[in-house]
Order: sequence, then structure tokens, then C-alpha cells
Amino acid sequence: MVSYAAHDLIEFLAVIPENSVGLVSPQTLNIDKPIQLQSGTTLESHELVYETYGTLNSDGSNAVLICHALSGDHHAAGYHSQDEKKPGWWDTAIGPGKAIDTNKFFVVCPNNLGGCKGSTGPASINKATGEPYGRDFPLVTVKDWVQSQAQLADALHIQQWAAVVGGSLGGMQVLQWAIDLPERLRHAVIIAAAPKLSAQNIAFNEVARQAIMTDPDYMEGFYLKHGKIPRRGLMLARMLGHITYLSDDLMRDKFGRDLRVKKFNYNYDVEFQVESYLRYQGQSFVDRFDANTYLLMTKALDYFDPASDYEDDLGKAVSRAQADFFVASFTSDWRFSPERSREIVKALMKAKKNVSYFEIEGTQGHDAFLLDIPRYLLLLKSYMNRISM
Repeated sequence: MVSYAAHDLIEFLAVIPENSVGLVSPQTLNIDKPIQLQSGTTLESHELVYETYGTLNSDGSNAVLICHALSGDHHAAGYHSQDEKKPGWWDTAIGPGKAIDTNKFFVVCPNNLGGCKGSTGPASINKATGEPYGRDFPLVTVKDWVQSQAQLADALHIQQWAAVVGGSLGGMQVLQWAIDLPERLRHAVIIAAAPKLSAQNIAFNEVARQAIMTDPDYMEGFYLKHGKIPRRGLMLARMLGHITYLSDDLMRDKFGRDLRVKKFNYNYDVEFQVESYLRYQGQSFVDRFDANTYLLMTKALDYFDPASDYEDDLGKAVSRAQADFFVASFTSDWRFSPERSREIVKALMKAKKNVSYFEIEGTQGHDAFLLDIPRYLLLLKSYMNRISM
């Protein structure tokens, strides 16, 4: 637990919003049960770092699982310390009185297997060699994450989730949960996701991976062993990805063609505000994310296709589901467009499942699911309130 001098804590608590979960501490679960990965590799044990918010009720019926997206982690809400400038990545939606109300729900958010925020992944020490796994860490899939998250649920004595919730890659995990373990969730909340990646999205991921793997400091994936980080490649990968998370309208409104200084310098330094923004995003990402984990996560995205196990028929795949569904998309999201969410909805309707679909207008692009958009959060809150009744 984090400790503070009394006067520091009082000062800090005075600035925490009333609807924040406040100070939180990550927990680590050691899972000794072997996990058979889809690739054929078996991990004899692994660790998951996770955070919880709220209180589990006596019959364990109010638990909600939050699945994070590509660059997310377990820190979804609240603050780790008084020095933390920003709260968790989904603090807009999780907290007392918020859409995912921690006065009603016991919320669990793990850092996925293969992550780089404490869960076992490429940066972890391989017990067989005494060195970081690096590229030797096996590739994992969304199905593997569901299996690992189910082991976490078992350890927390949660037999059935009130809801499994996620956006983007997190939403894909929700869909896989509903198909693979239908009896273990009552509601599936899928936001800004897709039933599988388009060729264009796979192409974006491949360019990002090539940027990382061709960096001279990548060292064939064993850069940590050599005390190096492929900073340039990871920065470029993040810059490319970030462009796809924003809409053209948002970038035009936020940056336009504004110059940092009011003239052209006729060189290759940063001149436009949008260039400065992207470089900042790339550079800051390098300091908090592992390159091999980025490769692994993008591959999990590429591999995701639950219909492939059911004769390429998504309707057959979701026919196994027992949950009710909330599906939401954003009009300006061109990475996972509303059309992709409607594919999920049509499959659910074909399988005669209960589904609520919302298409939210806005200019924020794919990142909209993370933002404080009143209509979106009101719709999500209304649905979650139904669950807690």
C-alpha cells in the first residue's frame, strides 16, 4: 500500500473529485495452473496484475470485468499516488455515480497476459534462462486472454460476471467471452469494436511492427538483454497508430495547418503543430510501453476472428451466447467504423439474442470510447443501471 504524511494526504484528497475511486493499489495474482495457449505452447504459471474498485457483494453477483485495449493496462480508474497527474485510462466511466458505478459494482481490470505493466509478458524473466523472455515469449490470442481472465475470476470467487465490458480490442475480448464461456457473464458491453480486422487494419499493424523490428536497437527482440530499447521504431509505431485513432475533423479542428512559429523554416524539423503533437505522443509512449508487447498485442488483433471456428459464420458463433448485449459505435471512427459494429449486431439478431445498439455522432474518432462524451456515457450508464437493478 502507498503511505503518505497526513498533511499531504489531506491536501491530495481535497482535490480528488467526489466521483473518483480515489487512491488505488494494483494487486498481483500468481496463477500456478498451466494455461494451454492457442499457439500450442503451455505456460506452466503466470502472473496477472489487476486493480479492483468497489465492493463484491455477498453472492458475488455484482462483479464487472473491464477488458483493456491495445496500449491499455490494469489502471483503469483512480490514482496511484498524489503525484499522478492523470487518473486511470477510463476514469471518465468508472467511479461512484459514473456509468460503471462503483457504489453498485465490484469492478476488476487486469493487465492482460503478455502485457508490460506487471503481468507475465516479453519483459518478464524467463525462469529457464534467467533473462527477459524477449521474442521467446509465445504469441497470445484473445481466446488465451479469456482463458487467463477466467482463472482470475476463479481466484476472486466470481462464478459469473454481471457484465464484461471493453472498447476496441477490449470489445473483441468481450465478444470472445460471450462465445467461449457463455454461462459466465450476464451482459456483454462491446464498444467501438469489430468482429475481425479489415485488410487495411492488418496493414497498419504490419507497418507498425516493421518500424519496430527494423530499428537497429531491436536486437532481434532481445534488446533488454543488451540494455537497449528500440525507441525510434516504437515511437514511429505509436505515431502511426495514433493517427488512426483520431478523425480528420478532430485533427483539423485541433491543429489545422498551424505552425509552431509563424513561418516556414525550410528544413525537416518540427514546423506544424500536428507534427509536434505526434512526436510527443510517440516519445512519451516509448517511456511507458514495451516494444515486444506492442508486437504481441497487434498480432492478437490480427488473429481475432471468432467466426473462423464456426464455418466463418458469426451468427453461428454468437448463437452460443447467453448474455444480453450492448453494442456502441461512433460515426467518426474510421478504424473500427459503425459498419463493423453493425456486423456484430446483425449476427446477434440472426441468432435471436437481446441486443441494444447505439451509434453516437461526434468528431472524436476511435478514441471517442475513452472520452467524456455526455450522450455516450449517459447511454452506457442507463444500460449498466439495468444490470444493477
